[in-house]
Amino acid sequence: MSRYKLVIAAIVLALAQIGFLGWMIAGRAAILRDGKEVLLKVEPVDPRDLLRGDYVRLGYDISRIEVEKIANLPQGEQASVEGPIVVRLKKDTDGYWRATSASLGTDSTVAAADEVDIRGEVTDGWSLTPGSTVRVDYGIERFYVPEGEGLAIEEEMRKRNSGSEPELRSFGIKVAVASDGTGQIKALMDGDTMLFEEPLY
Repeated sequence: MSRYKLVIAAIVLALAQIGFLGWMIAGRAAILRDGKEVLLKVEPVDPRDLLRGDYVRLGYDISRIEVEKIANLPQGEQASVEGPIVVRLKKDTDGYWRATSASLGTDSTVAAADEVDIRGEVTDGWSLTPGSTVRVDYGIERFYVPEGEGLAIEEEMRKRNSGSEPELRSFGIKVAVASDGTGQIKALMDGDTMLFEEPLY
């Protein structure tokens, strides 16, 4: 009888794990399929750390938010504490979306039709004095590429970031943003050319 119970427990546990993984995959696919699409300009991270294995580390201009754009800064505080932040984006004339305002915590006013709110996390220790910026992580700082493709992308990003190829448009990342502000990478863009697209499943 005890062996029968162990088998049943193992089956229930396996089904629960499969259900959880399926729920995660379906949630990601729903964001990619139904989320509002924004294009973010890529800013390479420290070139020594840009490529690790088969993924490229990415930074964005919205990775650093000016203190003056944060509507609800805690009074009298000199440094940030770890926690969520909602950053409001609006499409600029060059096609890239940029931060227009931000709010610490998870509550924010309703975004207009031409705006998108994306959620991120602020780490502690960033100065809150005027003229400073805080670092925000959105969970979209890695992009996995096919084996052997990363070095060429890394080198091209460095060239464009240094200004040695000013005639070429910057690399960009298409991001799908869900109604709750969660972002998922959809594609890596080289100007108007899609280099790699994330599959739904």
